[in-house]
Amino acid sequence: MPPQLTLPRRQFLHSALAAAAASTIALPAVAAVPPVRNGKPHFKLSLAAYSFNRYLPTGWPKPQESNASMTLEEFIEFCAEMNLDGTELTSYYFPPAVTGDYLIHLKELTFRLGLDVSGTAIGNDFCLPPGADRDFHLAMTKAWIDYSAILGAPVIRIFAGSVPQGDTEEAALDRCVAGINECVAYAATKGVVLALENHGGITATADQLLTIVERVDSSPWFGINFDSGNFSSADPYSELERIAPYAMNAQLKVSVTAAGQRQPADFGRIVNILKQAGYRGYLVLEYEESDEPRERIPVILDQLRELIV
Repeated sequence: MPPQLTLPRRQFLHSALAAAAASTIALPAVAAVPPVRNGKPHFKLSLAAYSFNRYLPTGWPKPQESNASMTLEEFIEFCAEMNLDGTELTSYYFPPAVTGDYLIHLKELTFRLGLDVSGTAIGNDFCLPPGADRDFHLAMTKAWIDYSAILGAPVIRIFAGSVPQGDTEEAALDRCVAGINECVAYAATKGVVLALENHGGITATADQLLTIVERVDSSPWFGINFDSGNFSSADPYSELERIAPYAMNAQLKVSVTAAGQRQPADFGRIVNILKQAGYRGYLVLEYEESDEPRERIPVILDQLRELIV
């Protein structure tokens, strides 16, 4: 789960909106469709920085007190030690002032270690009503589109958000779709995909998520972030089957919630769902269990390597 955003609006909006002041392209008002892929399913492995959330400092957009014992650079080095193809650099662990020099430093480090930046992730909320908070989330998303383009990250995991207290899901949905359309139009000018994650709120079920997808304008720069652990239903695997055709990025968790019970994930079944959908791209492990990640992650990666061949 992302940390709650603290909004340093005036300073952030001034710089972020200036960076985002670019022309957008017109998108046809047609519902988003599953990506068309060629060839057989193909997987590359990456690891989300959130897997070391207990050790990494939370710096962006505002530092929070922590007992951090790991830097983002050390996380990248761990990914290289695991012989991964990529590394996912979650926004929360960046410094409060993200500079071009820092982004280029990370880009050089990952390239030198033989890693792609498989993607980035942000904690946006597009359900918010008009006002300063919503303006911040839109500007923040566009700023991270710029950052991702510099890093060479092809995709950003985004959230839809939750219905504000006293509001209706219908109204929140309208605002969410409008926010996605605005940001996808900007992302298209930078060559970055926005992948909407099934992440509670108004994306808690496959029906809710697909309702949003069907209303978003058709664009090759928009799709779904397939998160294997975020559905909580009688049969989460059937819900994953429904969203898999739209996956632009795929995220694997160690557990699923079925019929109200948290249980070990069936990795083979999840990988097969993605294979049946013809998925080609990164499978990003996001480790959220209580066990020591340095000890458990290598074991899980070995299991995944056997499954994705």
